[in-house]
Amino acid sequence: MKLLRVGDKGKEKPAVLDANGKIRDISSAIKDLTPDNLTHLTIEKLKSLDLESLSELSNSERIGSCISKPGKFVAIGLNYSDHAEETGAQVPSEPIVFMKATNCVNGPNDDIEITSYSKKLDWEVELGIVIGKEAKNISEKDSNNHILGYCLVNDISEREWQIEKMGQWVKGKSHDTFGPIGPYLVTSDEIKDVNNLNLSLDVNGKRMQTGNTNKMIFNVYHIVSYLSKYMSLQVGDIITTGTPPGVGMGMKPQVYLKAGDAMRLSIDNLGEQNSKVVSV
Repeated sequence: MKLLRVGDKGKEKPAVLDANGKIRDISSAIKDLTPDNLTHLTIEKLKSLDLESLSELSNSERIGSCISKPGKFVAIGLNYSDHAEETGAQVPSEPIVFMKATNCVNGPNDDIEITSYSKKLDWEVELGIVIGKEAKNISEKDSNNHILGYCLVNDISEREWQIEKMGQWVKGKSHDTFGPIGPYLVTSDEIKDVNNLNLSLDVNGKRMQTGNTNKMIFNVYHIVSYLSKYMSLQVGDIITTGTPPGVGMGMKPQVYLKAGDAMRLSIDNLGEQNSKVVSV
């Protein structure tokens, strides 16, 4: 299933994309796409619905983040060997883990904020994992049983805050709007091979990033198992899995986002995002 949330900020309705690409209102069956509801049992309930009998929502309405109020937004850094190379970093021997504060969660087509004190705003197209069953110290073989589905993520990063300021990466990753997710939460049964998906990102119509999840150093199942040994993963948690090469920081000379820039992101079977950078 392709699940989404449609409507103005704070007033989104849960919805599903039917076989004909029409958006159907599922608020009669589920209140919202929150950690309280994002379980495998809920998905089975939704699969039993006669979607064509449900109210159709307009394609012109705003699409919100495909998950509301996630408990954690975990991220993996330098997970593509060619991205590590372009940034001058060593290929990691185990996953590099950091957090994005959940206030950064944003709709897939919402504006990205750039502040007057932002100097190095960057883009990162990434595959996101959504947890559907609590995971604690699980094996890699068992990881798939704990994954509800996947989504498209833009891990917006302010590189000066991330790298040149004191402390950890989190403050360069967590400003409001720095975490667009969606448009869809696509259940795992609809993804034939999550470790073989094409990713791309354009800025102002120019291709910046092209990659495939088969180039990840640590694949999806390894990441979920690895994280579960250091923290329990709860229903609705998001894990974003790293980005392929082509970020602004890796270019010579470096290129960063400015007000007015437009981004388009895409991952096979997960839809696309279209956002604009605005001054605040």
